[in-house]
Amino acid sequence: QVQLVESGGGLVQAGGSLRLSCAASGSRFTINAMGWYRQAPGQQRELVAAFTSGIRTNYADSVKGRFTISRGNAKNTVYLQMNSLRSEDTAVYYCNAAYAGNLYWGQGTQVTVSS
Repeated sequence: QVQLVESGGGLVQAGGSLRLSCAASGSRFTINAMGWYRQAPGQQRELVAAFTSGIRTNYADSVKGRFTISRGNAKNTVYLQMNSLRSEDTAVYYCNAAYAGNLYWGQGTQVTVSS
């Protein structure tokens, strides 16, 4: 059973930066498909950025050029560097992993951007 733990959310002013971290445990092997989604109040959960394979990435148009997803040196860790944050980036951010035919989600971390 894979477990995902996120950290790094918080309150930041518009134009500021935050870095989210996600660590996956419970897998003996490298999880290639890991990423970040977000859900704002009253909105559907949406993709923010993800590794779709070992190195291939996919970003939402709204975050291209501002957010960067990366892998950590420790196995099965991913980061989301968020720069030039906007009020519309306010949401709960969830880490996601696809492994052995299953989808796993973290508990979510709140990101609030004040204008």
